Amino acid sequence: MNKQIAKNAKMARRHGRVRAKISGTELRPRLSVFKSNAGLYLQLINDAKGLTLVSAHSREIKAEKKKKTDISLELGKLLAKKALEKKIQTVVFDRGSYRYHGRVKAVADGAREGGLQF
Repeated sequence: MNKQIAKNAKMARRHGRVRAKISGTELRPRLSVFKSNAGLYLQLINDAKGLTLVSAHSREIKAEKKKKTDISLELGKLLAKKALEKKIQTVVFDRGSYRYHGRVKAVADGAREGGLQF
C-alpha cells in the first residue's frame, strides 16, 4: 500500500468516527469544514433532508497579504452572518478528519464571534 492510499484511509476512518457521533437537523444543522489546496469550504447541512442551507468559501474573503488563519476567522464570521439571515442560531460543529487547531479552530472561533452557538 502506498503512502497516499494509507493517508486517505486514515482520514476516512477519522472522518467516520466524527460523523458517527453527530448529524445535522433542520433546527440545528451541521457546520461542515473542508480544506483543499484551493481554500477552505464551509457548509451548514441539514442531514435529515440532505440539503445544504448555507455555504461559504475562502474566495469570498478579499485577502491581501493575510494569513490563512486570519482568512479562516473572517470566513467563520461570514458564515455566521449568512446563517443568522436565515434564522439559524445553533449548529453542530463537524471538523471532519482535521484536528481542532489552526484554521479549523479559527473557523469555530469566527462563527462564535459572529453569533452562532455550538
